[in-house]
Amino acid sequence: MRPLLQFTSLDRKMPDQRVAAERRRDFREIYEEFDPAAARAQASRCSQCGIPYCQVHCPLSNNIPDWLMLTAEGRLEEAYELAAATNNFPEICGRICPQDRLCEGNCVIEKGFQSVTIGAVERFLTEIAFAKGWVKPPRPARERAATIGIVGAGPAGLAAAEELRRLGYGVHVYDRHDRIGGLLIYGIPNFKLDKEVVARRHRLLEEGGVVFHLGVELGRDVGLDELRRRHEAVLLATGVYRPRPLASPGVALQGVVEALDYLTASNRKGLGEKVPRFDSGVLNAAGRDVVVVGGGDTAMDCVRTAVRQGAKSVRCLYRRDRRNMPGSAREVRHAEEEGVEFVWLAAPEAVRGEGTVREIRAHRMHLGTRDGSGRQAPLPVAASHFTLPAGLVILALGFDAEEWPEGFATELPARDRSGLIKVDHRGLMTSLPRVFAAGDVVRGASLVVWAVRDGRDAAASVHRSLETEASLAAAQ
Repeated sequence: MRPLLQFTSLDRKMPDQRVAAERRRDFREIYEEFDPAAARAQASRCSQCGIPYCQVHCPLSNNIPDWLMLTAEGRLEEAYELAAATNNFPEICGRICPQDRLCEGNCVIEKGFQSVTIGAVERFLTEIAFAKGWVKPPRPARERAATIGIVGAGPAGLAAAEELRRLGYGVHVYDRHDRIGGLLIYGIPNFKLDKEVVARRHRLLEEGGVVFHLGVELGRDVGLDELRRRHEAVLLATGVYRPRPLASPGVALQGVVEALDYLTASNRKGLGEKVPRFDSGVLNAAGRDVVVVGGGDTAMDCVRTAVRQGAKSVRCLYRRDRRNMPGSAREVRHAEEEGVEFVWLAAPEAVRGEGTVREIRAHRMHLGTRDGSGRQAPLPVAASHFTLPAGLVILALGFDAEEWPEGFATELPARDRSGLIKVDHRGLMTSLPRVFAAGDVVRGASLVVWAVRDGRDAAASVHRSLETEASLAAAQ
């Protein structure tokens, strides 16, 4: 049994990382797996503090100190069971969560000793659990007559589907794509999340009895009214996919593309599909000067994808400084290692070219007083214009809610001014009876781990609501 509190004598160590020169050439994940001895050693660095800020700052409230202790003691199956008790997809969160902003960033030993490698241990636990056969499909103790329709097979919808299936409901998931996962499949590149990891969960959910209706789009193939007739409750977990526009001249030029279009094309190509806009070069960075506008994790996915596609140069244009960048600091570091140039405190002014983009004109920024969000507002610096060569400009400015598709429903759930669905935040029910909503379509564009949390909460609310109705009906 390995003692704990080893952070004073044992340095933080991540799993072996492929060198930048090698990983630039392919889309394989950049980290190797921990071996059991290394995972146990790193888990033993946990201080088992009285107030576990790692758990407090995890959206799922994962029992991190407890499963780190079990890992350090070599009790790996128990550690996995504890990790999976609060997280439907620990192998995914272990790979793509921005731990430096969440659990690891709030580890109490971080100052001077560096935080525990929580994400890497979480990934290790789940991978060994799959290898040992400890991961089981959702099997209910008893079947219920009620069925639930879930619209959207992203992380919120999938988490809700698993939770509801465990409770015995018949679960039907509808998604417009041909694969489950949403942005896990089409938005996040393979070097962060191999698609087989998501496909493995798909097989497990199907084995547990979740029914998937893929290639089914609301408003085109089925309406909300029809789903409400088919199922006792409906959960809307459709996400937000409408890109925020860049208000600059020249954005209509050929070679100016949206981040999600670009990433989807790359991911579909990696899945072996024919992608005409990629094959024709429209959504392919090979041999081009690439400028990505934006500073979030989507922008980091774009710059690192462009490097792997063989771009001539890759720059990221962001209006704030490094310290105020919303993307993961780890992702920024990886991008720099792979040859991406960051142009801090700079904002686009115009995209220029004749028919096709040739360059982007920008100006320098400085950070002024704090705005309503608490962040320093970026302000332009007078007479600070400069230009960057650009054969491909990728806009990664975030996402908003989409418009309801025509024919969606005769009666719509209420939405706020930004198009997000309004819910009772204690129960996640919309303005329509037995219609619930969860994930980004309620919260706005956010992290996968928050979507998982919202999906779990929505499943609990659906179950509680149906049980309450049944109890009231039986009492009458």
